[in-house]
Amino acid sequence: MVNSRFEENSHIAPDNPIVIVQAATQDSQIQALMSYIDRYQAANPTIVPVKSEDKILMIRPGTIILADLVEGKLLLTTIDGIVVSNEALSHFLGRVANPSFVQVSKHAALNLDHLLSLSDSFSGSMSARLTNETKTEVSRKYVKELLQRLEV
Repeated sequence: MVNSRFEENSHIAPDNPIVIVQAATQDSQIQALMSYIDRYQAANPTIVPVKSEDKILMIRPGTIILADLVEGKLLLTTIDGIVVSNEALSHFLGRVANPSFVQVSKHAALNLDHLLSLSDSFSGSMSARLTNETKTEVSRKYVKELLQRLEV
């Protein structure tokens, strides 16, 4: 449970508020809250340019189902097909700056808007079923954060 309160301070510029998070420890829930605050005013681009081997494609983040790093290539599964890029997953997620994207393994991030179901898999991981029959594994390390984002 998160408690919040407002404290007026006339010495702080109206367009540059300061947010302080106080907690007993900086656990994963606090880190998720701080990430949310950091992303709050970040502009969510409506189009993300993605460089493929022979051209630069303009992709709407809402059409991206899954971003998956396979053999050093970033595969963006979209509702229209797969786009292959040499970009790093972390760099791509920083550029897309969309709260609908959640990292689910060291090599993959999915778009929550395309998540259809989750089912238990082996060893504490989960299997995610997405739009267009796309599937990916949610590794054990990322299950808790995904469930928090889904508020389950």
